[in-house]
Amino acid sequence: MSEIPHTAMVLAAGLGRRMLPLTQNKPKPLIEISGRPLIDWVLSPLISVGVSRFVVNVHYLASQLVDYLSKRGNIEVIISDECNELLDTGGSLAKARPHLGDSPIFVANTDAFWFPSDDVPLQELVSFFNADEMDVALLLADRYRSLGYRGDGDFEIDAKGRIVSKRETSSKPYVYSGYRIEHPRLYDAETVRKFSVLDKWHQLIENKRLYGKPMDRSWLHVGDPVALHDAQVWLSFYGR
Repeated sequence: MSEIPHTAMVLAAGLGRRMLPLTQNKPKPLIEISGRPLIDWVLSPLISVGVSRFVVNVHYLASQLVDYLSKRGNIEVIISDECNELLDTGGSLAKARPHLGDSPIFVANTDAFWFPSDDVPLQELVSFFNADEMDVALLLADRYRSLGYRGDGDFEIDAKGRIVSKRETSSKPYVYSGYRIEHPRLYDAETVRKFSVLDKWHQLIENKRLYGKPMDRSWLHVGDPVALHDAQVWLSFYGR
């Protein structure tokens, strides 16, 4: 793929329960780290790589996030309102499908970022993505270069970067970073309902259409107050 996607879907509708009590009166994407809201750490590399149009789903304390995004004059923001019902990671894309266009898009979570926080990993993901062979290309983090992640890894890949079926009992070297490129055609036939994107990914693994691109960066997952504190300490030392 040579053309950089100009649209990104940002998944910002979660309840942030694991981040309590910090999210009692503030949505998780607006929790600050090093003086910047988490959503800024997500938006910045996407804007830098060339994204100018953002579709953002909202639910919990939505008015705060909508107000914050309305002040970002350098980008177009379309709100996908899930205030009446959370649709999970797959249903959110199905609901937003009319706004996503017919070309590949970025999709990003709001609870993780990498450091140095440049756009190089996204450029490399764009170069890696091949719509003829892939429906989704995940940006992967090295489990051993991850802060705030306590799991055993998510994926293994083959020599071409194709995500392969994994042994459920084994540890895996790569973690999904929260960023991906995918073709919105995946949601053309979906009704608006609550479902996980993992349902799609399991099918794509079987069809050999799910790929992953490891990045050469440290990855910070900020899922709870302990991880937030650890990331703040890490940035104060390495980010100087």
